[in-house]
Amino acid sequence: MTGNDRPAAGGSFMDLALAEARAAAARGEVPVGAVLVRGGEVLAADGNRTLELSDPTAHAEILVMRRAAAALGSQRLPDCDLYVTLEPCPMCAAAISFARIRRLYFGAQDPKGGAVENGVRFYSQATCHHAPEVYSGLAERDAAELLRSFFKARRD
Repeated sequence: MTGNDRPAAGGSFMDLALAEARAAAARGEVPVGAVLVRGGEVLAADGNRTLELSDPTAHAEILVMRRAAAALGSQRLPDCDLYVTLEPCPMCAAAISFARIRRLYFGAQDPKGGAVENGVRFYSQATCHHAPEVYSGLAERDAAELLRSFFKARRD
């Protein structure tokens, strides 16, 4: 994918993250998807797999960072941008900081479990060593509706 293939705000990368979230929902996972990009190239895309892998850390963000770090041979991803459909939790926010992700784009707010603009606001803490540039609200309605529909179906 080239820079000409996406809107300035990264729309098609978020569309890919939403597709990964839908695939996660189809697997019975909480529908969160993530895409890690460097220089306009997708390095990794995935959705939550905590149930499938019996791994509480198998959040979409963690999975794509692991795959990209392995592919690049580095624990640091300073020239990378992360697109995720839901505001990252404290675990994922910390991992994003440790990986030195350049920019974080996310869709839906998570008032209960988020750690970027809600909750602990990880990147605002004095103990945070690296804070990415944060852009929230990308495809927020679509991301939020996907989550609402998923949990509504679970309650019915």
